Amino acid sequence: MPEYTWKARSRDGKTRRGVLSGDNEALVRLQLRRMNLVPLSVKLKKVRAKNITLFQPRIKEKDIVVMTRQFATMIDAGLPVVQCLEILAEQQEKKNLGNIIRNVKESVEGGKTLSESLSSYPNIFSKLYVSLVEAGETGGVLDTVFNRLAAYIEKVAKLKAKVKGAMTYPAVVLAIAVLVVAVILIFVIPVFSEVFSEMGVALPLPTQIVVDLSYFFRDRIAYIVAALVLLILVFRKAYKTDFARRFLDRVSLRLPLFGMLLRKVAIAKFCRTLGTMVASGVPILESMDIVARTAGNKVVEGAVVKARTAISQGKTIVEPLRDSGVFPSMVTQMISVGEATGELDNMLAKIADFYDDEVDHTVESLTSMLEPAMMVVLGGIIGGMVISMYLPIFQMAGVLMGG
Repeated sequence: MPEYTWKARSRDGKTRRGVLSGDNEALVRLQLRRMNLVPLSVKLKKVRAKNITLFQPRIKEKDIVVMTRQFATMIDAGLPVVQCLEILAEQQEKKNLGNIIRNVKESVEGGKTLSESLSSYPNIFSKLYVSLVEAGETGGVLDTVFNRLAAYIEKVAKLKAKVKGAMTYPAVVLAIAVLVVAVILIFVIPVFSEVFSEMGVALPLPTQIVVDLSYFFRDRIAYIVAALVLLILVFRKAYKTDFARRFLDRVSLRLPLFGMLLRKVAIAKFCRTLGTMVASGVPILESMDIVARTAGNKVVEGAVVKARTAISQGKTIVEPLRDSGVFPSMVTQMISVGEATGELDNMLAKIADFYDDEVDHTVESLTSMLEPAMMVVLGGIIGGMVISMYLPIFQMAGVLMGG
């Protein structure tokens, strides 16, 4: 049972603190009131893993996939859960993951279920992971669930890698362009400006614009850097608010080029997650709740929450998904067929596979379009600045030749 740290005020006005166990925050607050205390704050106590030291290698999704597949193989071979955990702990190359598995083993030996023990490490084992393990324990199909989990994590990781790949190229080119332009404006242009100033020639308009820009950035570089840092901090702070997240996520889905990619990724992840949970025997309402929390996009999350409400009222999930504007009619029609035929998990898996392929094609198209476009833009900016610096020289050469 999870533990909560609390702060409350007693009848004599004194502030008291402590730790209580409870299934949820509401029950802990109720316990405090029964103790004649007025709850001021109740927070879930963070679990610190034993025997885990600092500066250990970060545990990656790949490590969890390998561990999960090994677990599935051993369970399928008939080994007890405790023995599986002991073998897994010894096999881990990363000591911190080995220590976590060893702690989970001790917890299971102490009488907790495997899912309860895994839930003590939410940064390693997500709510989805724990819920699927719990369903596997209940249904006696842990090996099947672990195989599904490994396949799910692998495919979601590939999906993330595709998006990162699509975003990395333009981001790197843009960063290089900004760096090159900054070097030219701050260090190169002033040299040309001093030469032109000594020559006493009238500068052409393009050259004057570039020189003015150079002095503007050089004289105010500290303010510009401070403003950018402040802007990033404000953006990160604002992005944590529900309103800003919803607005920015909605805008991101409407972006040219990248909006379609993000939409396809959201659909693929939604279908893959929900299909895996339904196939593993997790109740549909709990599945929808977890899918909403792991959606990664507030617009998709809102659509899933509405769908969950519809299901709890005895309706289908299709209508709220259709109304969200995120899911194409093909997707909602296939989900509707899956619901009607009792093959929702298989239908969702097919949709997810289809959109995985669509993400591949979209990434390839984006890359082929962005490479020449970015080169043209980068070349145009730098080339334009260089030409503008040589215009006065060309003008002087023309005057001398004409004379």
